[in-house]
Amino acid sequence: MQGMRKVAGRRWQVAGAVGVALVLAGCGSSGEPTNTGSEVGTSPLAVISPDFKNGGTIPRRFTCDGGGARPTLGWAGVPANAVEVAVLVGDPDAPGGTFVHWTVWGLPRTAKGVGPDALPAGAIQGANSSGGTGWTPPCPPKGAKPHQYIFGVYALRKRITFRAGEDPSKVVPAVRAAAIGSGSLTARYSR
Repeated sequence: MQGMRKVAGRRWQVAGAVGVALVLAGCGSSGEPTNTGSEVGTSPLAVISPDFKNGGTIPRRFTCDGGGARPTLGWAGVPANAVEVAVLVGDPDAPGGTFVHWTVWGLPRTAKGVGPDALPAGAIQGANSSGGTGWTPPCPPKGAKPHQYIFGVYALRKRITFRAGEDPSKVVPAVRAAAIGSGSLTARYSR
C-alpha cells in the first residue's frame, strides 16, 4: 500500500493534480454523505452537497455553460485535533492531466461547509489550472465523454502557510501531507 501511495503521489504532483481522486473508494451514488476516509492514516469525513448527488450530474448553473457558480458543500466528522480544513476540486479526466478547479485552505475546523458566496474569515484560495485564483467551473471539451469532478475535503493537523494564488502543484501535496481526515464527493458533467 505504501508503494502505491508513493507512485500515486508522484503522478498527482507531476500533473499538478488534485489528490482527492485517491479517496474515491467506497463512494456510493445514493446521494447520501460519502464517508470514505480512505487516505492512509486518516479519519473519514462525510461530504455532501444540496446541489447534486454523489455520482450524479453537476447542474448546468455550476458550469461554464450556465454561469459558473460555486456549488455548496457540507461536511462532518472533522477530528477534534484538526486545526483547519481545506477543499481541493479536480477533474482527473482532463485531456492534459488533472485540471485543478479549486484549492482553498484556512477554513475553520468548526466550519460545516462552504456556500457559493463569501468564504469564512481566514480562508485562502489558491490558483486554479486556468491561471486564476479561486473557483473555476467545470468546462470539459464539447463532445467528450462525461468528466468526473472530485470535491475533496481534508481536515489538517497543521496550518497551510501559502499566500493566496499559490500554485496547485504546491498546495495539493501540502494539504495531503497534513491531512488527518478526508472525504470526497464526485459528480460528472459533459457538454
